[in-house]
Amino acid sequence: MNADPIQELVQIGADAVRQGLVLASGGNLSVRLPDGTVAVTGKGTWLNSLTADQFAVLNLNGSQVRGPAPSSEWKLHTRVYEARPDAHAVIHIHPQFTLLLTALGHNIRFITQDHAFYVGSYGYTEYYTNGSDELADTAADQLRDGSHDVVVLGNHGICVLGDSVTSAYRKTLNMEEAAKLTYHALLLGDRETTFPPAELDKLKHA
Repeated sequence: MNADPIQELVQIGADAVRQGLVLASGGNLSVRLPDGTVAVTGKGTWLNSLTADQFAVLNLNGSQVRGPAPSSEWKLHTRVYEARPDAHAVIHIHPQFTLLLTALGHNIRFITQDHAFYVGSYGYTEYYTNGSDELADTAADQLRDGSHDVVVLGNHGICVLGDSVTSAYRKTLNMEEAAKLTYHALLLGDRETTFPPAELDKLKHA
């Protein structure tokens, strides 16, 4: 990945679309800049064709510093950054296996060591209208105490934070892969298998 966080988001947006994690103008990405402002994808942008000038720069209170009109989900991003000072990137996309399983009332299980290590747990909110204060506030509340870095937004998408752009995207990929394995486990009749909890502290991932 490029060291420039905006260019990292450009690359990740294209990869997320290639992997089927989001379609058309769905989803939005952001990064916390060194001066404390937030760069978030602009309104109506397609993640597979992002350019650096399509990012709006905002203060955490939502006031615009420069750039185009921000995504309608800008409140989701700024409130997550307010709730989690350790967050340096936020990814919001619409992964289909995660959304299907949670909509049907299934818990997503972490079966492999990567899923257990990089994600391990997730929060959940009921459905709220996109761009609403309710959605932004409930998502931020789920992430506030640091017990989760991922929150499923019911019937909508997921919101993932990381201490870097790469970290946030790695968690995003592992979350959806965990959902796929859970789906296939359910097809095979398995409703219990998870990664052995006693082994988690022994993992030595980079």
